[in-house]
Amino acid sequence: MSTADLGLPVDVPSTALFTDQYELTMLQAALKAGTAERRSVFEVFTRRLPDGRRYGVVAGTGRVLDAVENFRFDAGVLRFLRERGIVGEETLDWLAGYRFSGDIWGYPEGEVYFPGSPIMRVEGSFAECVLLETVILSILNHDSAIAAAASRMSSAAGDRPLIEMGARRTHELAAVAAARAAYVGGFASTSDLAAGFRYGIPTVGTSAHAFTLLHDRERDAFQAQVNTMGRGTTLLVDTYDVAEAVRTAVEVAGPELGAVRIDSGDLLLVAHRVRQQLDELGATNTRIIVTSDLDEYAIASLAAAPVDAYGVGTQLVTGSGHPTCSMVYKLVARAESADPKAPLVPVAKKSSGGKLSIGGRKWAARRLDEQGVAEAEVVGTGPVPDGLVDRQLLVELVKGGEVVAREPLDAPRERHIAALANLPLSATQLSRGEPVLPTEYATGGTVG
Repeated sequence: MSTADLGLPVDVPSTALFTDQYELTMLQAALKAGTAERRSVFEVFTRRLPDGRRYGVVAGTGRVLDAVENFRFDAGVLRFLRERGIVGEETLDWLAGYRFSGDIWGYPEGEVYFPGSPIMRVEGSFAECVLLETVILSILNHDSAIAAAASRMSSAAGDRPLIEMGARRTHELAAVAAARAAYVGGFASTSDLAAGFRYGIPTVGTSAHAFTLLHDRERDAFQAQVNTMGRGTTLLVDTYDVAEAVRTAVEVAGPELGAVRIDSGDLLLVAHRVRQQLDELGATNTRIIVTSDLDEYAIASLAAAPVDAYGVGTQLVTGSGHPTCSMVYKLVARAESADPKAPLVPVAKKSSGGKLSIGGRKWAARRLDEQGVAEAEVVGTGPVPDGLVDRQLLVELVKGGEVVAREPLDAPRERHIAALANLPLSATQLSRGEPVLPTEYATGGTVG
């Protein structure tokens, strides 16, 4: 898997520096203390959902797998670390041969999660697992935030397709990741060509106001676009007077005009007027696409409007007010010694202020009610109760350092649709509320 597939420039050979310095200083200290090779279990989870959200969406798993494969300390990276004096020569020698050889389990991409859900579990030596903390969190926190916003917008849109068009509102690499996460969360297409190239997401786009302003007359701009893109193109009709633009658009393209796009004004009112005008002009099959800084609430408010598709940018790529999921990566179990056969013991941070962690390697399952609808997220250690064995959520992603769960992007997209359908109906309500499923903890048994 190349770095281009990860959403990186092709001249970046490694993901090893997508980390914080303290990962390496911890490694160096553990190597000197003789504890670096202790078998360890780290888990990714969040203690709470963003305020008012009823579920989270796991996204970025495929990118995490790419990042783990590309986590290599090549000559350039080692030279940088040596020149900065970040770690010593013995540690650099260890890093030169670094290859993750452990196991990773996690919720499959597209699945929903709740507070305390062990979204990802990383097992191996302390040394090899601790280095992956930052890159795993940076991917999952960003992508899951975007996918959650996309999911809410998709629920608000119903059967109407959504177009991701936020590339100009975020970092150029984040834009590619955001388009991917939005697709997982239910968006149908993107305007970002890098996302289309790297992930196979359908791409769309026609023209902006600048194209209309370039020409002496609006009619000339429409004619030029139709001449090159055909009558099925989408014409932007709010540069000057909307009613006049719609009339001109139909005169130029005929009733076969594919769509008109509205990017400003009272979208509810304007959409109704444009629909009536299009029908009166015989363009009954011409679709109406609206843009203009939409979020899930604006989309929901347009449910009764004659709108056929929505284009969303800023609010999507910023997580609609929640640009991160506050996921953490915590050590939950470690061996008593470096002996590969040494038993695991649960460990957990003990602190106040809402940062409580629960020790022990976790399993997770979703309990259903008599109607087959999810009623609780059950997280536990030790044996899995018989009634939940077939409802476990974690799947094997990496085994012995080898990725075993690669899948096409349509798979998590379809999985997310199925996961939402399995939740109570209140999950898709946009009003503020608690998580739609409670998290129950079932601890006991032995860890190992």
